[in-house]
Amino acid sequence: MTEPAVRASGLVKRYRDLVAVNGIDLEVHAGTCLGVLGPNGAGKTTTIEMLEGIREPDGGEIEILGYRWKRDAVAIRERIGVQLQETKLEERLTVYETLRLYRSFYRNGRDIDDVIAIVGLEEKRDTWIEKLSGGQKQRLTLGCSMINRPAVLFLDEPTTGLDPQARRRVWEVVEAFKQDGGTAILTTHYMEEAERLADALVIFDRGQIIQRGTPASIVASLGAQSIVTLRGPGLAEGNDAETTLRALPGVLSLRRDGDAVVLQVSDTRSVVAAVLGLGLALDDLHTHRPTLEDVFVTLTGKNLRDE
Repeated sequence: MTEPAVRASGLVKRYRDLVAVNGIDLEVHAGTCLGVLGPNGAGKTTTIEMLEGIREPDGGEIEILGYRWKRDAVAIRERIGVQLQETKLEERLTVYETLRLYRSFYRNGRDIDDVIAIVGLEEKRDTWIEKLSGGQKQRLTLGCSMINRPAVLFLDEPTTGLDPQARRRVWEVVEAFKQDGGTAILTTHYMEEAERLADALVIFDRGQIIQRGTPASIVASLGAQSIVTLRGPGLAEGNDAETTLRALPGVLSLRRDGDAVVLQVSDTRSVVAAVLGLGLALDDLHTHRPTLEDVFVTLTGKNLRDE
């Protein structure tokens, strides 16, 4: 195993009495993508900003490609690309002029027209930024992050606001970047995106990593065959329905989600048959295979987009 392209150990960040990041350890190897998941305020963005050199940690160590920020900041900046969640671009520059400006910051980099082709903005090459759609601007900022031919690419929700076709174009760009040996660190709220792009995932909550592994291993950690969601007047709080449902063979756990009761089950057919046999007044019953969202809710009791 080669040395990690990105390594962090014992990262800590405090804001007065708030410990935003509390002892994070990470390793990301070349040619792989690490997906970072968690609700807003979990500490993931602060962690990424420390890795990017935007914020200075209060404790811990960071190595990027064997360099450290305190002594090798210029060398690191030459070798990384950063796409922030929101970037303000100069409205009266064209796509080409914007990329030429970013290219001027580096000693080495890509041909500008090659980058325009990579992000699919050929027809907008000479268009002012103010004339671009939100999705086109998002793809342009991705191009800006790749103009220096980075070895490590930080992507903070890169497909937010994109239509499905544009989102898949971005996925293809990231996959090609990995195939060329690049290392990516991706924050996202899209589970399909995380499962497609990430070789490994970390899930954040309250400033700590609460789960890590491959997407498949994290989903498998639930130990559930499926998730069964029930809605209807027969599930009103205060009656005995929850107690009865918990006791059914094959039910691993039960939780409430608004007006719904959600069951994790080990045997879908037998549990569904047993639920229907109870004669509860139900308006809706549906099942799905466990997802990363289900894992996160089980671990924290929150959805990934919770504030």
